Amino acid sequence: MKLAKQLFNFYLNSSIHVALSVFSLTWITLIEHQVLFDKQVLCFVFFASIVGYNFVKYFGLAKFHHWSLVFPKAIRKLKAIEILSFFCFILMCYYAFQLEENTLICIAVFGGITFLYAIPFLPRHLFLDKHQNLRSIGGLKIYLIALVWAGVTVFLPLVNQHFTIDINVVLTGIQRYMFIIVLMLPFEIRDLQYDSLKLSTIPQKIGVKQTKAIGVLLLLAFFFIEFFKDEIASVNTIILLVITIITGVFLVCSKVEQKPYYSAFWVEAVPILWLILMLLNT
Repeated sequence: MKLAKQLFNFYLNSSIHVALSVFSLTWITLIEHQVLFDKQVLCFVFFASIVGYNFVKYFGLAKFHHWSLVFPKAIRKLKAIEILSFFCFILMCYYAFQLEENTLICIAVFGGITFLYAIPFLPRHLFLDKHQNLRSIGGLKIYLIALVWAGVTVFLPLVNQHFTIDINVVLTGIQRYMFIIVLMLPFEIRDLQYDSLKLSTIPQKIGVKQTKAIGVLLLLAFFFIEFFKDEIASVNTIILLVITIITGVFLVCSKVEQKPYYSAFWVEAVPILWLILMLLNT
């Protein structure tokens, strides 16, 4: 039982779970726009998500080698994550070489945003704390992550297939952007007790109750935008409604003092459930 818990925690902490969510949303885009299964782009997205998220989460920690004297178990876990990330980086590069040139340009853009999100690069006077990266600019975090997720999961797979970026694709991108913002709100509510006030997260600025209200409004917009598309598949719309309701329930029930896996596993699993429902329909 202890081993199973350790493996499960490693699954979460090493970003495999979040990578599956990004992978799922990318595959959903292909299904929604009736594009053939693209192994190269899906595998790239999966491995790149692990590398990107671990880079952002652990970049600062990896530099403190003296931590091994104080937290030896934590450092051993970090080393395991570093090894996993190294092999994922190799696989990411392997699949990247199989993608189209235009796709690589998109990857460079979103990869650059991820890099600047974690690495100090701007003058100190632009920041309210000691960090000098995009992550530290008040209120920017959630919108940057949503932008990258929407770009990678909607536009990247379609560009790789030379799919025309029409109004339906743009609307899907807007929907995905809204969905990711809402999906992140339970995390921001959870982190309210830990985050520095300088981060200016949405719950910090307007409170938990108003954050949930805005999230519900975004979910309503997320769902009803579907009816502005040229083609509407009734079954897909029903699935979208189910996902909207489930996400709304998770948002409304989220609180500052959450159970350990509420956001990290269950909320993050919503895109995976969405994919499963879509695959059952195909």
